[in-house]
Amino acid sequence: MSEGKMSLAELPGLVGQEVGVSSWVTLDQQKIQEFAHCTGDHQWIHVDQERAARESPFGGTVAHGFLTLSVLAPTALEVMLARVAPRSVVIYAIEKIRFMAPVRSGKRVRNRVKLVAAQDKGNNRYLVTTRNTMEIEDEIKAALVGNTVAVFIG
Repeated sequence: MSEGKMSLAELPGLVGQEVGVSSWVTLDQQKIQEFAHCTGDHQWIHVDQERAARESPFGGTVAHGFLTLSVLAPTALEVMLARVAPRSVVIYAIEKIRFMAPVRSGKRVRNRVKLVAAQDKGNNRYLVTTRNTMEIEDEIKAALVGNTVAVFIG
């Protein structure tokens, strides 16, 4: 166990509590373009800045929903690993994802993480479920909400 961090066995004591909030991540046009290139999703609302400025109800391009979703795992881990120090973590599931609001190009997002469950699976393994709210800086509505389930191995 790392200095100042709790053991995996202590995680169930945090169930129902907010564990923390991640750092801000900027979803700028470069990231959006790179995501489009990697996935082949070149829909104009994401990549055509001129057309999006003219025709989009958002006044410009927006990040792909799945780009925003891709930030969920690393930001959830950032928050959780600040509290506990497992030897490894394996993402098991992503559940109940709801896309609530688009993320306009250049906006920053962060993940507010609440511990929903921490089940002891034996052999120093815990099935950890977190509720994630991906907030958009200076906006009321979150970009997405949903759960991640991961196996924490001590």
